[in-house]
Amino acid sequence: MSQHLLLPLVILAFSRIPGAFQDSALSPTQEEPDDLDCGRPEPSARIVGGSDAQPGSWPWQVSLQQSGGHICGGSLIAPSWVLSAAHCFVTNGTLEPATEWSVLLGVHSQDGPLDGAHIRAVAAILVPDNYTRVELGADLALLRLASPAQLGPAIRPVCLPRASHRFAHSAACWATGWGDIQEEDRLPLPWVLQEVELRLLGEAACQCLYSRPGPFNLTFQLLPGMLCAGYPEGRRDTCQGDSGGPLVCEEGGRWFQAGITSFGFGCGRRNRPGVFTAVAPYEAWIRERVMGSEPGPAFPTHSWEPQSGPPEPREENCTIALPECGKAPRPGAWPWEAQVMVPGSRPCRGALVSESWVLAPASCFLDPINPDSSPGDLDSWRVLLPSRPRAELVARLVPHENASWDNASDLALLQLRAPVNLSTAPRPVCLPQPEHYFLPRSRCRLALWGRGELPAGPNAQLEAELLSGWWCHCLYGRQGASVPPPGDPPHALCPAYQEEEENYSHWSLLCQEEGTWFLAGISDLSSGCLRPRVFYPLQTHGPWISHVTRGAYLEDQLTWDWGPEGEETETQTCPPTTEHGACGLRPEPAVMGVLWPWLAEVHVAGDRVCTGILVAPGWVLAATHCVLRPGSTTVPYIEVYLGRAGAIPLPQGHQVSRLVISIRLPRHLGLRPPFALLELSSQVEPSPSALPICLHPGGVPLGASCWVLGWKNSRDRVPVAAAVSILMPRLCHCLYQGVLPSGTLCVLYSEGQEDRCEVTSAPPLLCQTEEGSWVLMGMAVRGSWELFAAIAPEEAWISQTVEEAHFLPPSGYPYWPPEGSNLCPPDMAGASGSPQAALFLLLLTPLIHG
Repeated sequence: MSQHLLLPLVILAFSRIPGAFQDSALSPTQEEPDDLDCGRPEPSARIVGGSDAQPGSWPWQVSLQQSGGHICGGSLIAPSWVLSAAHCFVTNGTLEPATEWSVLLGVHSQDGPLDGAHIRAVAAILVPDNYTRVELGADLALLRLASPAQLGPAIRPVCLPRASHRFAHSAACWATGWGDIQEEDRLPLPWVLQEVELRLLGEAACQCLYSRPGPFNLTFQLLPGMLCAGYPEGRRDTCQGDSGGPLVCEEGGRWFQAGITSFGFGCGRRNRPGVFTAVAPYEAWIRERVMGSEPGPAFPTHSWEPQSGPPEPREENCTIALPECGKAPRPGAWPWEAQVMVPGSRPCRGALVSESWVLAPASCFLDPINPDSSPGDLDSWRVLLPSRPRAELVARLVPHENASWDNASDLALLQLRAPVNLSTAPRPVCLPQPEHYFLPRSRCRLALWGRGELPAGPNAQLEAELLSGWWCHCLYGRQGASVPPPGDPPHALCPAYQEEEENYSHWSLLCQEEGTWFLAGISDLSSGCLRPRVFYPLQTHGPWISHVTRGAYLEDQLTWDWGPEGEETETQTCPPTTEHGACGLRPEPAVMGVLWPWLAEVHVAGDRVCTGILVAPGWVLAATHCVLRPGSTTVPYIEVYLGRAGAIPLPQGHQVSRLVISIRLPRHLGLRPPFALLELSSQVEPSPSALPICLHPGGVPLGASCWVLGWKNSRDRVPVAAAVSILMPRLCHCLYQGVLPSGTLCVLYSEGQEDRCEVTSAPPLLCQTEEGSWVLMGMAVRGSWELFAAIAPEEAWISQTVEEAHFLPPSGYPYWPPEGSNLCPPDMAGASGSPQAALFLLLLTPLIHG
């Protein structure tokens, strides 16, 4: 518990396993014999805020064990009875056998000598009939010991409250246990009993806190018989392993058990106090079972009378705690920026994450040849923080255990010799919890990280917008891999930038939620001089940072506006990639709603605009008749724009422009081949507005859906897609026999789609495969709605000209019939100028497959 006693999650809540009552007190009216006196520990001192308990200070605390290991806590309420939580003993609706459990009494350190401690077997376990799940209440259990405990200074029962008793709101009470000291952070050896002071919260105040969205946008309805204790600001709590342990309050010189540790949403999280089972409402249930089976001195009811408790408490106000981290006066003025000065090296930039710790790249301090060597004399190291007149001294360096071989773990923590005062600048940055989900289109900034200098230019260059997890994972991940859904730590974070700029520094990624900045990711320091396109997420390192620092500011997600449709949460897999990487990915819903990443505007000599398709980072494919005038022998001045969705640029668009430096034509197709390859002045980086389409070397992909992609008119140039079917090769061959050049595709438009696209700009024919990749099938033949020059026959020419063309593996059926074949019915060849009419004739004529 140490700083906080914390709790684990069952479904959406953390029950406090690897981990009894609250409210009215049963108080003696006459002096009890010493061995039956309750709620009176030996005098001892305690440290507020969570720490080791003093031996004998909580003599009713017991450890419930299976196979010799601690599982849950409990409290001794009578020589033969222990009170605990039902969820410790119920698995999938079944109560575990009592013979599997034992009770360890009078223990302080579970790793030391058990002086005065002893073990009792469990004879019976009783839980309420209405208990089903921890979050539905009635989470308490009674354990009857096989033989009475030996009472003494280290083993005494706690007092229980009467049903009528009301503990005062904001009363200072104490929780105890051997549970985790933080989420996923076990209590270290020697496993000394921990204690933490918690404040009782009224029902209305607690419900107010839990009515605000928390992890996964969840709220929680507090039920009768539940009690809350903790602080709106969090950081002190019970945790996993404390389940079933007592929450006790002192009144009139005795300690009464107000609650049983039950569950929580995380451990010590802001605005998420611990939830306990209130003991007082279950007075009758406890009395009936304890007294009915073992009357007399085992449970001295003759000495318990209603306590004259405090007046009915007045409900306190609901105070929502705001984050204590991540506040910057303005973007770019980062009050957590830290510069680590090591003699003989350039400054290394990191971030202040708590009062005493700085996070920075481990590569700044480790010898790459001998990473296990000592980093040098820390006495000479200094840390510069904003608004601090003097440099801070360094006490300790803790590299990540994987820092020397894993770029994603290139992290180290530096402990300052003296904590800094956070009431003024500097301020720490917030860190994400493991399940944190940064929403697509989050507004982010770049901050200096590691060694490097701030590049020249306006601060606006450092702005970024976060892309969807699907796009990022499939662009940089493995083919066929599952995309981590929201709530699972992502493999990568991808920002988009408004312009492609070069600069010469290393960066971390800061993302903002409700005015609070999170350190979301770090870049690979060997990635070169361009601004990084992918960052390693920091979520996976939250538990390590929290374990080392015991005070870093891990915050829950603050923004939950997923929009009307939200992010896709079903399992998604990435479509196939090529040897040159991913291609044909289109974010859904598309960025700006209308962008197609490979659709280019080809502006020719200022007098016409053609459609083009990005087929490689430095190449665009376009129809020859559109980019070259008949009879012209000179290359016109051509500009190519990507990321546009109309003649008027959209706000916050990520437009890319390039000049065309050469035009390549396939020589073997004669003087006027159907399409040309345009070489760009420089390559474009992959982004939602500029990504090459896939090319398909075979026939039509099986199961594909196809569209003609173009503009409604060449002036506004808003992209539209018309659904089509590619006709079977025999129908196309028969319909245009003797007229079509070899390698021509014929399409049939869906009803009402025929006139969606204008054709003067030579729109492309695209298909989306069953795996999700978009492939380019052809470019429109001049002046035709239904005929397209196919790409597949030119695979060799395209591959020779463009080394990075993204050809998928062959699939589908061969499209073109054998040379010289004549399989057309006599009444059909050239019978109609309309594919619709020809299709009707074909349906009346049996097909011969050859």
